[in-house]
Amino acid sequence: MNNTQDITVLNSLITTTIDSANGFERAAQDAEVPQFVEMFQTFGQERRQVVGQLQERVRALGGTPNDDGSLKADLHRRWLDLRDAISKGGDREVIEEVERGEDYIRDKYQLALDDRDLSTETQSVIREAYRSVQAGHDRASALKKSFEATAA
Repeated sequence: MNNTQDITVLNSLITTTIDSANGFERAAQDAEVPQFVEMFQTFGQERRQVVGQLQERVRALGGTPNDDGSLKADLHRRWLDLRDAISKGGDREVIEEVERGEDYIRDKYQLALDDRDLSTETQSVIREAYRSVQAGHDRASALKKSFEATAA
């Protein structure tokens, strides 16, 4: 059985998820609003757990899991935008940047879930990881809607 496709997709998700965790951890350090600090720390911790699950699957497939992020230009830019929003102190900007970042990682997981070349077991692991990513996305969206309702 050739596990190359599974390992490649999983390692790509690992890299993106590490980037996300790193970004949230940096955002928590820079945030001044306690609600944001706590939210970013929680998101970062949850992303680290997801990374561990994906890495475990890569090992089970006989591969070597990625263990660091890439900070590709697009994701890096998102975190710089988030940092800038935090430094400006604009709650709306912070919430919007978090939601954009959550859209990015959610979309990447959805693409992986649509990959019919993956084994059933790997799709199951990705689906489980996706639940956490989707929950983070939903919390960010709810926060944005709540903020918009109170600002109106």
